Amino acid sequence: MEALIQSLIQGVLLGGLYAAIGIGMSLIFGIVKLTNLAHGDFLILGSYISLVVTSTLGISPFLSLIIVVPVMFCIGFLVQNTMLNRVLAKGAEPTLMITFGLSIVIQNLLLYFFTADARNLKSSIALKSITLSDGIRIPVIYLIGCIVGIVIILVLGAYFKKTYQGKAIMAAADDLEVAQLMGVNTKNIYALAMGISISTAAIAGVLVGVIYNFYPTSGSSYLVIAFAVVVIGGMGSTYGTLAAGFIFGVAQVLGAHFFGAQAQLLTGYVVLLIMLIFRPQGLFSR
Repeated sequence: MEALIQSLIQGVLLGGLYAAIGIGMSLIFGIVKLTNLAHGDFLILGSYISLVVTSTLGISPFLSLIIVVPVMFCIGFLVQNTMLNRVLAKGAEPTLMITFGLSIVIQNLLLYFFTADARNLKSSIALKSITLSDGIRIPVIYLIGCIVGIVIILVLGAYFKKTYQGKAIMAAADDLEVAQLMGVNTKNIYALAMGISISTAAIAGVLVGVIYNFYPTSGSSYLVIAFAVVVIGGMGSTYGTLAAGFIFGVAQVLGAHFFGAQAQLLTGYVVLLIMLIFRPQGLFSR
């Protein structure tokens, strides 16, 4: 029984991290109606930028976010303004091709500068855990990842409801033509949304880099996780992404608990497949 409780706790904590991984993709799909195939590579790019900052300045990976987040925001803003905004009116195919091309470029740049060796953002927190009664352990880094995922989603929810820019973003997402008639500069709004999306990916990238080893090609794995979370929660649903992260994380951990570690990914994707069959619009579709 204790092992099952331990697995459930681990699944919930992992789900919070998955929500942090997927929220940026959900955000940009809900607002710009764009599927960003480079989302996972931007996440890993954030990990590598944090690696450079920590090794150069000798600071904690978490402190490196002070530099990493603004840098990644600027990258996302520029990518949207200089590339994606130019082809949005031409349909979904050109934007998919651009993001696919960005994915290839980012991977090869990382391979060129950092080689294919495994990297890790070293932090003493990664080894710490909280022991509860009955020997149940809570890894501190997974707890931090879960809390960060929840905080990101709550902050974004408040931002969209309480601020002028957030309301402008939601207006552009709901009805582009009316938003333009009301004086909203939709191209800048889309660039702002992409900057926020890539910033959240960078935060998730630092968390991932502390917990796991990463490579220049690791982005593809996290793109699949983000896609699964977004599909289960509902495309564009902020709070649905959080719920889907918990569902996906718990499904994976329970699969490993009952069927062995080799079944962890399989059970998560079985849940995704069931969702696509019976509710393709997601649990909390807008």
